[in-house]
Amino acid sequence: MKIVLIAVGKTDMRWLADGIAEYTGRISHFAPFEMVVVNDIRNTRNIDAKVQKELEGEAIMRHFMPGDDVVLLDDKGSEMTSEGLAAWLEKRMAASPRRLVFVIGGPYGFSDKVYSAASAKLSLSRLTFPHQMVRIVFVEQLYRAFTILKGIPYHHP
Repeated sequence: MKIVLIAVGKTDMRWLADGIAEYTGRISHFAPFEMVVVNDIRNTRNIDAKVQKELEGEAIMRHFMPGDDVVLLDDKGSEMTSEGLAAWLEKRMAASPRRLVFVIGGPYGFSDKVYSAASAKLSLSRLTFPHQMVRIVFVEQLYRAFTILKGIPYHHP
């Protein structure tokens, strides 16, 4: 099974990009992994947040394929420990036939259509992070989940 991370907007801070690259490389030892970047919406000063979410949602959904198991990284999602995420991931990977797709939205979140396409929502924290930072937090936690599942001494409970 392939794991895909879709994120709105490029990572423009070099240190974040380097960290993301480090962990995506590590993840690829456990499962095929791809990160897809959806372009930011331009000229957002002239549109309201709802319209921006709709436009971003259309761009996100163009990357969905039939049979995808779509999981939104959302502040209203379920919270869990690293061990809980590992167990959840193991079950999800066993049940999902093709691709497990995680999505990080733009600064205003997701459109109703994207919410409707998702089978689950996960929250990485009750804290608010810049959406570029969520990427590195997520890929590190995904790597950590795989090391927990494989019994590799990276995670120390």
